[in-house]
Amino acid sequence: MKVLLTGHAGYLGAVMAPALAAAGHEVVGLDTGYFEECTIGPEPGALPVHRVDLRDAGPEVFDGVDAVAHLGALSNDPLGSLAPELTYEINIDATMHLARVARDAGVRRFLFSSSCSIYGANGGDDLVDEDAPMRPVTPYAESKVRVEDGLHGLADDDFTPVYLRNATAYGWSPRLRLDLVLNDLVATALLTGEVRVLSDGTPWRPIVHAADIAGAFAAALAAPRDTVHDRAFNIGFSGENYQVRDIAEIVAEVVPGSRVNITGESGADPRSYRVDFSRAAAAFPDWVQAWDARRGAEDLRDRLGAAGFDEAGRWRYVRLRWLQSLRDAGRLDPDLRWVPALTP
Repeated sequence: MKVLLTGHAGYLGAVMAPALAAAGHEVVGLDTGYFEECTIGPEPGALPVHRVDLRDAGPEVFDGVDAVAHLGALSNDPLGSLAPELTYEINIDATMHLARVARDAGVRRFLFSSSCSIYGANGGDDLVDEDAPMRPVTPYAESKVRVEDGLHGLADDDFTPVYLRNATAYGWSPRLRLDLVLNDLVATALLTGEVRVLSDGTPWRPIVHAADIAGAFAAALAAPRDTVHDRAFNIGFSGENYQVRDIAEIVAEVVPGSRVNITGESGADPRSYRVDFSRAAAAFPDWVQAWDARRGAEDLRDRLGAAGFDEAGRWRYVRLRWLQSLRDAGRLDPDLRWVPALTP
């Protein structure tokens, strides 16, 4: 297929673009370029791109496109809480605009990067499946719920939306993020010798490697329409449901000389959920787990060391801090649009 990959220059996109190309697809990117300067290690491979704000995407970006893999969004809970109105504008309104234009342009499959965070304050130790109640506790998670509902209303015989509810991502990417739990703990351990957990460490958090998310999207593109049409899939693996304190212990074991410090200073995190991934396993039998938390932490440790990672550069890989720096420098306006003369 010819696949339009939105957010291709972000954390997941930099991993997914080569994975989809390796699966035989023609990949075209679409990204506004917020994080193109947040590269660590070798630059991601080049591909044809539309340099456009998601809010401004028009029919021209869908020329010849068969499917969309939609990653583009303001990407996490702290960022969404900073400016909820922009989270709704970009994550909901712009996504629904993109989907409508795609459908009208003849795109047949629309893969939406949703999130297990929609299960929010689920509590307890029971596994939640795709039919469990949605209890979002942040604007980011709420945006995922509302887009899934909106895309459901667009589904018809010619337009197949698919909702890929990713567990919390981790692992190496050329456009690294260090505001994700495992990645953050590895970076902190390397820099300070301390695996610092601000919550009480008890919340459940399913995690999944960025490369395994890319594999799931490739599987969803290849699957028969009847298997995926207007359906949600939790993306992850059963063995990757952890309490945060367990993730911290893994990191301490792979980063020499580090120790766990559960401070509890931020109190109990209401986001706690264990997730059932059996539907995706049944629907995508050729999609197999390539990474687990220990291997991912070891790989991240080694790559950060090889890249000369230090405290001075760390903020560049924290999405909220990077966008704030672009706004403070006058490069982005208050609506997170580039000031034309200062666009990269």
